[in-house]
Amino acid sequence: MAASVAKLLIAGVIGAVAGAAVVAAATPEFNTRGNRFRPLSYAELNPEQRAYADREIAAGRKPETGPFNIYLRSPEMAELSRPLSDYLRFKAPAPRKLKEIAIMLTARYWGGQYVWYSHRQQALDAGLSPAFISALAAGERPANMSPDEATTYDFVTQLLTTRQVSDSNFKAMAALVGERGVVELVALMGQYTGLTMLFVVDRYPVPTGAPDEVNRPM
Repeated sequence: MAASVAKLLIAGVIGAVAGAAVVAAATPEFNTRGNRFRPLSYAELNPEQRAYADREIAAGRKPETGPFNIYLRSPEMAELSRPLSDYLRFKAPAPRKLKEIAIMLTARYWGGQYVWYSHRQQALDAGLSPAFISALAAGERPANMSPDEATTYDFVTQLLTTRQVSDSNFKAMAALVGERGVVELVALMGQYTGLTMLFVVDRYPVPTGAPDEVNRPM
């Protein structure tokens, strides 16, 4: 009798250990980052948050980067916004360089340090010069711009700072990218206005040692 009880206890312990191992194996590496929006652990996610997190991780996105932790507060919104954001960033036909000018200027306008940090290298890779980016950081008009850079800079800057666009800037931008391009560029600015504001509200941390170029709004 005692031997049978001992066997049952041992089996129970083995089962518990195995069960714990299965749970541990099923839990992905999950190190979210945030500030006012407290970093969430995988264990405390509700079913909707967990489903969103699982899909994002399966797509190769890392919980410790970008708006992952912020978006966990509204996975439904995040799911709806992802296709539009991906289209505007990667599929809309306007040149990548012009998109990065719009993103960087929007981040600079809001003092969005994280968006600025995360897009700085992308802007360089898209063909913008270090001098161009340094001028944007200082709130200055870049020198020696190419015609397409100047047209985009003037259009985006006027829209951000005056909330209007002159006929001449509209016509120049439409001549450069077409009316479709104007619509999509403004929509991209809207996407990054919302994203940058979320990072600003969170006071989302940039990595230690990141350039402290944009920590105040224009």
